Amino acid sequence: MLGSLAHVLAVRLGLTVLPFARVRVVIERRGARPSAAARVSVDELAWSVSAVSRYVPRATCLTQALALEALLRKQGYEAELRIGVAKEDGDLKAHAWLEREGKILIGESGASEFTALAPTGERA
Repeated sequence: MLGSLAHVLAVRLGLTVLPFARVRVVIERRGARPSAAARVSVDELAWSVSAVSRYVPRATCLTQALALEALLRKQGYEAELRIGVAKEDGDLKAHAWLEREGKILIGESGASEFTALAPTGERA
């Protein structure tokens, strides 16, 4: 749980001082790091990020999705960051979530109301 809190805080701080693209590069470069510790399940990591995010100010859906992505990569799991948009009362709204094998791991609430953009890292 402390690792999740550290990742959520680091991503929140990173998104405050760095452009989104730079934060993504840092997460992608970290990759899997073999550990003597037992591998933590995807569901446990998602639960942990969701739980600690309640205590981090402005831990938005994007913050949570990026933090979980970093933790999953560290454990050797792959996942796909998705960003969607929707128009509500004339305003453009955005939402981020993380998917693995077709399942939304974090950010599921309201995701169906958003039209997903091309997966991050891919060019249309």
